Amino acid sequence: MPVSKEQDNLLFRLVSMRYEKGSIILTSNYNFNEWGEIFSDQVVAAAIIDRLVHHARIFYINGTSYRLKGKLKAANNR
Repeated sequence: MPVSKEQDNLLFRLVSMRYEKGSIILTSNYNFNEWGEIFSDQVVAAAIIDRLVHHARIFYINGTSYRLKGKLKAANNR
C-alpha cells in the first residue's frame, strides 16, 4: 500500500532518530529495490534504506506465510 509524503517523512524521522542509537526491527514483504514504488519520494526511500542497512543483519525468509498456513489448515479441517 503506497504511503503519503507525510508518512514518508515521519518514517524517515523515526529511523533517523534511532540511527546508531538503538535497534529497529522492521519486516516487509517487499525487496529494497521495490521501496521506491511504495514511498512517494524515491530519495527518502533510499535514505531510509541507507540508514536501516548500515549496521543491519538482514534475514530473508522464504516459505509459506505462518498466518496463511493456519488458515489453510483450519479450512481443510472443516
